[in-house]
Amino acid sequence: MGLNQTKDTPLYIGIDGGGSKCRATIYAADNRILGSGVAGRANPLHGLSQTFESIQQSTALALTDAGLALSDSHQLIAGLGLAGVNVPHLYQQVVNWQHPFAQMYVTTDLHAACIGAHNGGDGAVIITGTGSCGYAHVGEQSCCLGGHGFMLGDKGSGAWLGLKAAEQVLLHLDGFAPATALTERLLTHFKVHDAMGIVAHLAGQSSSCYATLARTVLTCANDNDEVAKSIVVEGAAYLSQLAHKLFELNPPRFSMIGGLAEPLAPWLDSDVVANIAPVIAPPEFGAAYYARQQVAVQSITR
Repeated sequence: MGLNQTKDTPLYIGIDGGGSKCRATIYAADNRILGSGVAGRANPLHGLSQTFESIQQSTALALTDAGLALSDSHQLIAGLGLAGVNVPHLYQQVVNWQHPFAQMYVTTDLHAACIGAHNGGDGAVIITGTGSCGYAHVGEQSCCLGGHGFMLGDKGSGAWLGLKAAEQVLLHLDGFAPATALTERLLTHFKVHDAMGIVAHLAGQSSSCYATLARTVLTCANDNDEVAKSIVVEGAAYLSQLAHKLFELNPPRFSMIGGLAEPLAPWLDSDVVANIAPVIAPPEFGAAYYARQQVAVQSITR
């Protein structure tokens, strides 16, 4: 089955790409979801070829889910909300990509998430999943914080929690840090018996690999392991500071997005938690909405 698309009622595809996965959703003119697909990570900081491959794979899965032909991607108008495109040269490389869509518009995953969370209205968001970052848009003002990538920032994220846990476990195994339940948990996780076994599994790995340890850190913290608690407290304190910075713009709504948003909530400042509003729509909707906005702007300026 092919698309029955007219100039007045195009179909849009919203794509949300991050450090762990890439999700694509096809929307009808009335915002009905026609199909969705999920593929591997799509952060240009981790490689453009992987990013483009994940976008195409998630698009193909979304088309199949919608009962459309793979060739119909050439008729879709795409909005891409990607991590990493806040780096100017990566943004330009993505924009210059010979993509498979009728038209393509690129913005950051933060911007797309904020649009979706507040259904196109003003507001602020913090994303805490594999990475961490904050964004607010109020009137003509916007503020983007964090999003510097693994090893340079992403404090309070899944990757950061995993990295800090690994550091403390290796220090403990070498006799330089206090005992922690994290040691046995990581040794068991990797099915190894010593520090170098852990190093062999983590050295040179991506942020998503470290992020797989985040739930273990949170579990140990909730079980009152002091080392795990200190890691989580430090990460949560940063996320609370991030929220307070965003609040300086007086956003009418604030949401937290990502796989760690809920489990980290009990560790955040009480005023931050009190301000959390539910997400209205997912980042893919925000990416598609952004594409619609750009098409509308272009039609006015022609």
